[in-house]
Amino acid sequence: MNLTLPTGLTLFQRGWLSANNVLLQDSHQAILVDTGYWTHSAQTLDLVRSRLGPQPLTQIINTHLHSDHCGGNAALQSAFPALETLVPPGHANFVFDWDPASLTYTPTGQYCPQFTADGVISSGDRFTVAHHEWLVLAAPGHDPHSVILYCEETGVLISADALWENGFGVVFPEIEGIEAFDEVGKTLDLIESLNVTLVIPGHGAVFQDIAVALTNARSRLASFRADPRKHASYAAKVLIKFKLLELQTTQITMFQQWAYGCDYLKTLQYRYAPHQQFDAWLDELLASLEKGGAIKRNDSVLTNI
Repeated sequence: MNLTLPTGLTLFQRGWLSANNVLLQDSHQAILVDTGYWTHSAQTLDLVRSRLGPQPLTQIINTHLHSDHCGGNAALQSAFPALETLVPPGHANFVFDWDPASLTYTPTGQYCPQFTADGVISSGDRFTVAHHEWLVLAAPGHDPHSVILYCEETGVLISADALWENGFGVVFPEIEGIEAFDEVGKTLDLIESLNVTLVIPGHGAVFQDIAVALTNARSRLASFRADPRKHASYAAKVLIKFKLLELQTTQITMFQQWAYGCDYLKTLQYRYAPHQQFDAWLDELLASLEKGGAIKRNDSVLTNI
């Protein structure tokens, strides 16, 4: 279904590995919300330039600092040296001092080119583009410092990974033993309290049936609450699939080496499958992904599908 977006708003719907990018634009400014994964940065730059023409990109806003939402920052900063980059508070100091471990890039086994930030964008902040005012709201859960952007006049919500049409992003704090399911629930309640008529999610297509999406998300949340091991398995498969999307094909031994170095995977195995050896646990996850048609194992080669 084709949905009409408000004037001054362009959505670049991206496939995995990248998050969606939203361009907010008028004759004086051009703001890009989230920049995708680093391996797609050239495509992100092409998309932005194709829409802007000679107009410069003036600002980047990151809803949160996961690698699929800010991996294109460095390339865009290089292409548009005068632009300003704003990131949510909480992890901002780790950008200022560049700490890839604290920013979760190292423990997730992912990569993000180093970029700079000029300041923070905080809950309660407001800004105006194309005569539409946007409100910044805290949306902890998937990431403890994530924000969402809401335009009351148009009813548009840029929800990042707080709400998808069929769920929400993996709750990474839970991997580290930080209880964040309550935060997910509170963020869903916040979204429900807004007069939202159209959602631009961090991944997937724009959607309008917010009530159904919230029902789906709460059902998923309830299943994770009831069985934390289910969420742990889901989180581990997300990390594995994400890496394979990047690599596409790799030797199984090389992938195992990557997995050994992925702290989040080791944490999940230690917390939720301590009775198993890491190799056996990883093999079960790969077998499950293969059974689901997400990957293929052929002799010594692992391939994304």
